[in-house]
Amino acid sequence: MGTIVANIVAIYRKELQGYFISPLPYLIAGFFWFISGLFFVTMLLGDQGLIQQVAIMDAQGQQMGIPIPPFDVPYEFLQQFLQTLGSLSLFILPMLSMGLYAEERKRGTLELLATSPITNWAVATGKLLGVVTFYITMILPLMVLEIIALNAATPPMPLAVPLLAHFGLILLATAVLSVGMFISSLTDSTILAAILTFVLVLFLWAIDVVAQAIGGPVGSVLEHLSILNHYTNLIRGTLDTSSIILLGSYGVLGIFLTAQSIDALRFQRS
Repeated sequence: MGTIVANIVAIYRKELQGYFISPLPYLIAGFFWFISGLFFVTMLLGDQGLIQQVAIMDAQGQQMGIPIPPFDVPYEFLQQFLQTLGSLSLFILPMLSMGLYAEERKRGTLELLATSPITNWAVATGKLLGVVTFYITMILPLMVLEIIALNAATPPMPLAVPLLAHFGLILLATAVLSVGMFISSLTDSTILAAILTFVLVLFLWAIDVVAQAIGGPVGSVLEHLSILNHYTNLIRGTLDTSSIILLGSYGVLGIFLTAQSIDALRFQRS
């Protein structure tokens, strides 16, 4: 067991270091921060932002003499912003996962990796942990901005709500990256891997639309597979164990399929 953990840590460190020495991840992170920052300012302080909307509602209520019901600006902002981050991540995450194995195939080192004494499970787990860690570093500055904004709320928002919401975002990213890692193990083209990952994840994101059209027991099963529904449950601050289990299952499934894919390659080479 100690050897397996040591192998996972070694792969994890190698993979994580690769993200910090390559220029492409920095470009992806810069684009992600720029777009996220624009949405952050627009949603909160823009002409159609939440603060401006509340001010208009209060002014109209005072003019008409009608009391305005309480409006939870911090909670609504957190919902809208994390929904936006989730949607934006659908475009960003395939770019991060596309080279996990495709680059190994292109350089011809995947065969060496497949025949190494390190188990394929350990390699896949280490690679996934590395790219998930890099994604977490991408959302950390945004979390700091959220803390600054939410800290001004009166009364303060319970800490459990944003923590659970961001845990849901990380689970979503893990699921997408795991699926993308499997697709990356099937091709030596990083562009093709990114496109196929995006298409598959987009289907899993919007599968609830198909489920509602089908209806019945089959529709219910398909709706349960939608990552959008389960992600929405978590960012609402609802501790839904079924949502956590399903998103986590996508991550485990991706590791399993990746290990099987490399096992098939090892069998072909033997």
